[in-house]
Amino acid sequence: MSDTSWLAADCEVLLRTPAGDRRLRTAAQVGARAADEGLHVHDLVDALFTAAGVCWRTPPLDSEDTTTAVHSRATTLLDAARWVLVAVLDGYLHQTRAELDRHDTERAAFVNDLLTGRAEPGSLAERAHRYGIRLSATHTVLVARAARLTADITHRVDAALAARFGEGNILTTLRDRELVCISAGGLRGIGAELAHLLLTELGADGWQVAVGRPHPGVHGLATSLDEARNTLDHAAKLGFTAPVLNAADLLVFPVLLRDRDAITDLVTTVLGPLTTARGGVEPYLDTLAVLFDNQGNHTATARQMHLSVRAVTYRLDRIHNLTGYHPNEPTQRFTLHAAVLGARLLGWPQRKES
Repeated sequence: MSDTSWLAADCEVLLRTPAGDRRLRTAAQVGARAADEGLHVHDLVDALFTAAGVCWRTPPLDSEDTTTAVHSRATTLLDAARWVLVAVLDGYLHQTRAELDRHDTERAAFVNDLLTGRAEPGSLAERAHRYGIRLSATHTVLVARAARLTADITHRVDAALAARFGEGNILTTLRDRELVCISAGGLRGIGAELAHLLLTELGADGWQVAVGRPHPGVHGLATSLDEARNTLDHAAKLGFTAPVLNAADLLVFPVLLRDRDAITDLVTTVLGPLTTARGGVEPYLDTLAVLFDNQGNHTATARQMHLSVRAVTYRLDRIHNLTGYHPNEPTQRFTLHAAVLGARLLGWPQRKES
């Protein structure tokens, strides 16, 4: 337990010091020292009231003091206590914020070195030990994107995750305007918990979380990070709005993009004829995408698109007439679905592939 006797003594000196800038500066220094020694705000308040009690009793009240004199003395002491407390808290909070900023900078630098592998291995291992990370172990990287992410939100999320899963199992920081969370590979429910915290902080919209696959070692961390970030990129292109996405569930998309020439050929061959349709290709691509999302259910597709079932059927027949493919044909459904996904990934037809 920290010795706080110095704090009460310093507060007593401050209360007896004449008002002015010198007292305020000294009070701020006392608050900064309290922050450095790890004291809590209630320690500051307790010490100040203890000091105020000493100042009130010394010198003791005289029986001949008038009521006006007593009130004047009380007013002077309370006014001094108020100004001293404000200045002490300002110094405390300023020092706490500076320490937090330093901690954030060190943590962000460590995570960056960890995920890029640029740091000297011995130094990296020493810093990893400080954060409870074993570089040889298996870890999973989660990435959250949101326009309104801030350092304060990250602090609260980090504290909540650490309280739930343990300090040595979680490391969360802001990196490239994304919330990056490194978790021990065996943890369960981390994605759902992170989503719950973001829902509380940001509301239901405007954020999304991707969970990379667990991988061992330093290189595994970088791989898991890339998987999570690529998953978010693919989701944005494909219009996936699920709050939590698992890279393991979207492995087909890196496969599709691995041979860009092949997927481009598939898209232009299968869907190219739709560019000649009146009104453009987008209505037909949207219809196919929603149809596949609804497992081929025409009624659900019409409801989601605010169309009649007849209009959906007309579009599908038009797609068949132009391309020769129909999603109701089992042998053609997979080809159409792969082509639609490829078109979204490539940004086709707005961005022509060279």
